[in-house]
Parts: sequence; C-alpha cells; structure tokens
Amino acid sequence: MSGQPATGDHAAAAPRDDAAPRGVPATAQNRDPGAWFPAPRAGGERAGGERVSVPGLDTTAVLPYAGSRASRRTRWLRAWMMTAPVDVVALLVPLALTHQHWRGTLVMAGLTVAFFAAGGLYRARRHVSFLDELPSLSGRLLACGAIVAIIAALRHASAEYVLGFTQQVALAAGLVVVGRALTREFTLVARRRRWVEHNAIVIGSGPTAVELARLLRRYPQYGLRFVGCVDAAARPAPSAHPLIGTLDQLEKLVALVECEVLLIADPGCPEPVLMEVLHRPGNAGCDLWAVPRLWGSRSSGDHIGAIPIVKVGDITLSGPRWALKRASDIVFASLALLLLSPVLLLCAVATFLDGGRDIFFHQERIGRHGRTFRIIKFRSMRPVDEHESRTNWSIAHDRRVGPVGRFMRRTSLDELPQLWNILRGDMSVVGPRPERPYFVEKFSAEYPTYSMRHRAPVGLTGLAQVSGLRGDTPISDRARFDNYYIENWSLWLDAKVLLRTVAEVFRAGGR
Repeated sequence: MSGQPATGDHAAAAPRDDAAPRGVPATAQNRDPGAWFPAPRAGGERAGGERVSVPGLDTTAVLPYAGSRASRRTRWLRAWMMTAPVDVVALLVPLALTHQHWRGTLVMAGLTVAFFAAGGLYRARRHVSFLDELPSLSGRLLACGAIVAIIAALRHASAEYVLGFTQQVALAAGLVVVGRALTREFTLVARRRRWVEHNAIVIGSGPTAVELARLLRRYPQYGLRFVGCVDAAARPAPSAHPLIGTLDQLEKLVALVECEVLLIADPGCPEPVLMEVLHRPGNAGCDLWAVPRLWGSRSSGDHIGAIPIVKVGDITLSGPRWALKRASDIVFASLALLLLSPVLLLCAVATFLDGGRDIFFHQERIGRHGRTFRIIKFRSMRPVDEHESRTNWSIAHDRRVGPVGRFMRRTSLDELPQLWNILRGDMSVVGPRPERPYFVEKFSAEYPTYSMRHRAPVGLTGLAQVSGLRGDTPISDRARFDNYYIENWSLWLDAKVLLRTVAEVFRAGGR
C-alpha cells in the first residue's frame, strides 16, 4: 500500500460538527436509511444515472461524504510526488551557478535523497508540520554534507576548492529547507480547500472511533474524508455515529465509497478476525492507520487531533515494492544460472547415472494468488504413483531415495532448476515455499493464516526454512514466519535470507 499525501495542524477556524460538508446540501443528511447510491464501475468510476441499493447497510452516514470529486481526481497522488522533485531541484541549483564541482553536487543530491527516503521524510503523514520535520531534515543534510565534503577534501588538497564546494553544499541545504517549508504549507492549503482528500472508513465504534470521526469531519487538513464507521455486528455504535455496515461487509463498502484509507480505532473483535478481514483482496489496497492500544505509545509524532496514530506497513507485495522485488529476482536468477551452469551440469549427470533418463521432476504447486504452476527439480527418487507424489508429506527417510538423491536433498542442489521458474515469473528467489494443492487445501482449512501466505510469490528459499522450519515441522509456525516475511519485506531481508541459505547449504542442513 502506498502512502497518501501528508496532513497537518488544526485550522484556526472550523465548521460546527453538525454542519453539512462543503458542497453537499444540508438536506442530504436527512435522507432515510436504505437510500440509493450510484453504483461503482469496475474501474472505480460511478455509472451516470445508474442506481443500486446495498441491502443490510445503514447508508445514512455515507451519503454526505461518498463520491467526493476531489478524491477521484487526486487518488493517484502520493506524498513524495511534490517533496522529492522540489528537493532534487534545490540540491541541483548550484549546477546553474558553476560546473566546477558538478560531480560532488550530483553525489550530494543522490545521497541526500537516499537519506531522506530511509528516514521516512517522503512517507505520508496525517499531521503535517514543517517544524516537526526540521530536526530530522537538518540532521540528514548535515550528515550528507559532511560525508561529501570529507571525500572532496581527500581527493583535492586545495583548501580553496574544498571551501568553494562547502559553500555550494550550504546553499543547497538552505534551499532544501526553504523548499520543504513551502511544500508543506502548500499541502496544508490544498487539504483545507479540499483540493486533495481521500475517502476514509473508521474501523470501530467506541469512544476513540467516534472522536476520530468527529475530528475528520471538523478538520479537513488531515486530508481524509470520513465516510462512516464499521465494526463487529454484535457491537452497537453510539446513536450519533451509526454504523454503515459490519466488518464482513467492509469489502463492499470500500468499493461503494471508493475508500482509500482505513483507520483502525477500537474494533469490537479479536485481532485475528480483524487481520483476516484486512487481508481480503478488496481491502488490501487501502492504506492502514491504527490507533495504538496502550497509553503512552509513541507514534513518531503523527496524530489526528490529540489521538496518536501509526502507519501500518504494506501487507501485500504490490506496486513499486513488487516491481523492485521482481527486478532483483530476474537479475539474481540470470546470474545464478550463468555462474552455476557447471554445477547444474554435474547434478544432471549424477541424476542420470543414479536413476536413468528422467533427470527432471515436474509437479503442480500453488503460487501467488492461488495460481497453479509446474515446479522443476532434479529427480531424487521415484514415487510409486502420481497420487502418492501429490499426497505423501515427508520422504526424508524413504528407502527409494538413493545416495545421490539424498546428498542433493541435504544440500538443496535438487532445487536449482527452480531458477528457471523464477525467470518465468512462477516463483521468486525468496518467499514462502510452494506447496502441493492437496496440502494447501488441507492446511488452509486447519490454519486460518495459512492461505494468507499466497499474497506474495512463492520462493526458492524462505524465512521459515532458514529459521529451522523445514521437513516435518509445525505448519502454524511456518505460516507465521511466511506472513511476517511478506509484511516486513525489504531487499535487505531478502539478502539476509539468502546468506543464511548459503550457510545451510554448506552445513548440508537440508531435509
């Protein structure tokens, strides 16, 4: 889930809580429950004149807010789209004055943008305040300037050269600070005038949820247009803020009101139930923000009113994160096939000598989003029949596994042909290990979180496997590690898993 544009301080003046939203007739708030709504098209646009009702939903609270024109115009905007270009321009301004230090200026620009991104200075915020960002902004600018100045001093003995470059760095840093102040002020103006806003549903119906709803309606500078609350069916909401539906109906409501943000306040259901709802495809595309449950929880300075909130990380691999992961997979698999071609040839010859002509083993597995594909491995044994191949769980001590096959399985060399699956897009280098359809159906019925691991592409290796969970180990533990990997993915996490996989191969720690 990508970040939405950031948000900010309270307005000096605000409309009354019971005032009709800007651009909506006051009479719209008095319509009867069960009123008719424009039906959303497949692409998210509403069909002109077409009407559809949603049985079982109290849509009274949605009517004044649903179908925001500003929301539809700005749903593609992200927080970095204004700040990052301004930062880059400010950092490159010294090039317009002189080309003497152009290499150092380019390095300074690239390093600063990288430091800003790592420090979260391009992430979405609900509370926008330039002064809140100033300490982090200044610290990273000083660090980048010091690094580049030290490199320049080591490369050039002339004090005059270093002094001139330092002056350019100071100029660029000052322009970045000014540019950030201007962009933040423009963001606040755009939100207060409702040029930029995103439809939001509050999950919960307790006091915190009601207060969040009131704040969002009263203060537009948070960039969110409140469209209603949802909660568990057995928990009635206060009469001032009736529920527009239950958690089970959240997917329909997200599509109906073109919701882009979900605020988790105080839902009346256990956390596993809530997570199962949020992982559904229709809800997974929304940004998630949550109110910490414990008093005193730090929220990195972000809040709505006086209510602290935290941004919940992307629970799916999509968008730029997926593109980055796919690009790294292609590069890694291509290089690995090239460099390991002698090893693959030796494995093929050994498999041929041990078991005959059928050196490759093909089997149906379940991949991303439940799609089936045929996995490729070096054959290490000969199953009795196809049914046994699909339904036999462990063959670690099977007598039909020969010495060559046992060695290849212990060193995981039999998995190397899956590099071709990675190039084809069936798999990733790192991800949940693919399983057979029979066991996917069985484990999904027994363990509620097992099916969630198919949000991401399956992998040649995985976090669960390098954590000792391979062979005959608890499925619930594997699913927990797999889902943790998906929700905390980064290139560095992939690198760590690969390094631990190499260590397992040299220890012959396979099954």
